[in-house]
Amino acid sequence: MSIWILAVLIVVLIGLRTPVGLAFLGPSVLYMLLEGNSAGLGFRQAFNGVASFPLLAVPLFILLGSIANRAGIADRIFDFALALLGRVRGNLGYVNIATSLGFSWMSGSALADAAALGKIQVPAMMKAGYTFRFASGLTAASALIAPVMPPSIPAVIYASVAALSTGALFAGSVLPAFLMAAGLALTVLLLTRRNTALETIPFNWSTLGTATLRVIGPLGAPVIILGGILLGLFTPTEAAAVGVAYMVVLGFVYRTLNLRSLVEAVREAATTTAAITLILASASLLGWILARERVPQEVAEFVTSFTDSPIVFLLLINVLLILLGMVIDATAVIMITVPVLMPIATQFGIDPIHLGVIIIVNLMIGLLTPPVGSVLYVMSSVTRRGVDEVFRGIAVFLVPLVVVQLIITFFPPVVTGLPALLGL
Repeated sequence: MSIWILAVLIVVLIGLRTPVGLAFLGPSVLYMLLEGNSAGLGFRQAFNGVASFPLLAVPLFILLGSIANRAGIADRIFDFALALLGRVRGNLGYVNIATSLGFSWMSGSALADAAALGKIQVPAMMKAGYTFRFASGLTAASALIAPVMPPSIPAVIYASVAALSTGALFAGSVLPAFLMAAGLALTVLLLTRRNTALETIPFNWSTLGTATLRVIGPLGAPVIILGGILLGLFTPTEAAAVGVAYMVVLGFVYRTLNLRSLVEAVREAATTTAAITLILASASLLGWILARERVPQEVAEFVTSFTDSPIVFLLLINVLLILLGMVIDATAVIMITVPVLMPIATQFGIDPIHLGVIIIVNLMIGLLTPPVGSVLYVMSSVTRRGVDEVFRGIAVFLVPLVVVQLIITFFPPVVTGLPALLGL
């Protein structure tokens, strides 16, 4: 009876738009009391869930993205992409994707990407003749590359929960992130190829040379971070710390960062980290309760009695996770579902890295969809337009993202090939 009370309370609180961390924590503590356990035991379980060295990378990667945003890195990447692709019809569409792809190497958050790049790209595209729906929809969709491409904050959390190598999961995420960019670029090509009214910019070697020099420094960050992790020079946490130090030095050298903006970046990162940590802690307690009630075993028995096909299982996961991602924060979904899904995936012989990328991409697609799609609301806030208008622009770009998700599902080597090649 207690577990049903817990489930109903969580659903009601989420429906009332209670912050996810509190919606999990309150009912979980009530469950502990109903079952004759102390609240102190519950809080210890919650604390133990976040007392993890790998999770130290999360606040550092958040800080890295915040500093990169304030140091004007997105502007430099945007200028370089525009100088390179300006003469192509639909240029700002491709520039939008290329900028998100470049910035994703330094930002593991879709929300940070959408907030930072939305202020730059949407006005620039509308000025050049693109519709608001096209500009906002593409910007929101391309922001999803950031939490898939390493350094990915959801990947760090998944690796911690699943006890996997973060470096291996980072490597497995690279090709899917590029496929997302390619799918969006193909959509831009189909939507703009006959629109002769869109502005283009004549190619200029001098402009490209200047833009290239301005972007060399920022592109050193992913080389240091990912190169260090994949070559075994750093742990992900150490790489994040080195990346933060590199970005601070770069910002002061470029004179786009000062002590005041650095303090603001730290404050923003601390606020975001606090929110994520509350979700991690409360979801950890909820996960402990579910394990105590043998929910993973019962779900496993149900699924294996329903189907013996790994593909059917993965397709069911796709549907379930997109639905969950629509209403619950991705961090919480990872913390709750991974302990349940991992044993079932093991029975079906599914690689845990393959499962991890499927989970992450699905949850990121959920960020674009109502009723609680976070990126959807960020774009609405940045552009000061209605959520319904933003979603109408996003809808067409959901198609290539779903296609990429199906490719990842049906062809595991897309994910597992690079980690195997690197020996991870």
